[in-house]
Amino acid sequence: MRKEVKQAIAGLIMVSPSFVLLLVIVVIPIVQSFVSSLANDAGGYDLSRYQFLFTDKGMRTNIFFTLKITLISCALVLLVSYSLALYMRFSSGKLVDWIRKTYMIPLFIPGVIATYGLMNLLGNHGWLARLLLPLGIELPRLIFDEKGIVIANIWFNIPFATMLLSSALTSIPASIIESARDTGAGKLRIFLRFIFPLSYKTFLVALTFVFMGVIGSFTAPFLLGPNAPQMLGVSMQQVFGVFQEREQAAAMAFFTFLLCSVLGYFYIRSMAAEEAANR
Repeated sequence: MRKEVKQAIAGLIMVSPSFVLLLVIVVIPIVQSFVSSLANDAGGYDLSRYQFLFTDKGMRTNIFFTLKITLISCALVLLVSYSLALYMRFSSGKLVDWIRKTYMIPLFIPGVIATYGLMNLLGNHGWLARLLLPLGIELPRLIFDEKGIVIANIWFNIPFATMLLSSALTSIPASIIESARDTGAGKLRIFLRFIFPLSYKTFLVALTFVFMGVIGSFTAPFLLGPNAPQMLGVSMQQVFGVFQEREQAAAMAFFTFLLCSVLGYFYIRSMAAEEAANR
């Protein structure tokens, strides 16, 4: 047997456990959900479950609400995370050291505990509202509102996104920035021409993870969000657990998977194009 064939067989053997795990945990459940979502009340198969997602007013509202919360959360998380990463990369001092030591703390707090803390902090009778009351400042409604979901998403996702972006910015050689400054380039030009292009790949990775985490979230939308409209994760749980409409819940789950796949497609396409260019 040739050496190349042996290496190929060895490679297949080494990746087979990961492939089998991916097949059992991800691929098969997705296929089963899709098949289940096609079943109708008459015992046949059609697209009536997906038609319901776009013809029912409540479902349409939930979809638009989910996309709205996801896009706002992604924009704010990446804006804050990129700003923190830039500040830590190009600044120094006690404040920078303090940020480096503390920005990862939310990662080690369980989601349920963090959500409960936000409820006690930002609720209408929370301790922040009680502190502001003697000053004549009335805290706007944050809990059981879309603003509460966004705040929770920012809390949960900023540490991870900042960690990724900080790693990317740290890998940028200081000589590139210094050379650009020597030629008279301003801060904005350096960022647009050098810093962002060199960190774009990691930025896209952070966007992908934040998007998928927010659009499929359940704990914060369930505990902090309004009764209506609802994010798809909460609506899916009610359709499945309360109304016992498993086929409709499967259609919602597969539709959510398709939404995530769109961003995943652009990420894979971008990585493939970059790899082809490097070759």
